Amino acid sequence: MQTKMLKLTVLFLAFATMSAVAQRRQPPDPATMVQHRVDFLTTKLGLTPDQQQQATTIFTNSMNGMKSTHDQMRSAEQALHTAVSKGDNAAIDQAAGTIGNLTAQMISAHAKSDAQFMQILNADQQAKYAQIESHGPGHGFGPGFRRGGPPE
Repeated sequence: MQTKMLKLTVLFLAFATMSAVAQRRQPPDPATMVQHRVDFLTTKLGLTPDQQQQATTIFTNSMNGMKSTHDQMRSAEQALHTAVSKGDNAAIDQAAGTIGNLTAQMISAHAKSDAQFMQILNADQQAKYAQIESHGPGHGFGPGFRRGGPPE
């Protein structure tokens, strides 16, 4: 189960990154992203109004809790860009290490919010969710984070 959650989270992050690069326009605010995700999951899983409210709370808390990590990621990516332009190998290694650690934190936070979400689903919904996630990136998550975090 944890392996599946990690796989799903990694696929989600990849999809979110691809979506951000492809769109190049101002992404929706975090509340809109959460609402899109809950709407998508409601359609696919038949969430009850109570489950929708719980899912909204779970995903909103997750996004709010990761704001600092996303801000740190932006700084680390800028530091990496600067180090590359200067040819500073030590700074490249340091920035890459920071990005790796922050990525691990983001994956963990996403997986934890997904674990919370799974707890509010009944057995039939969990089976449907497992079927959705088996189709790959974007199918279980709907709109979500872009790499570097939610917009300001």
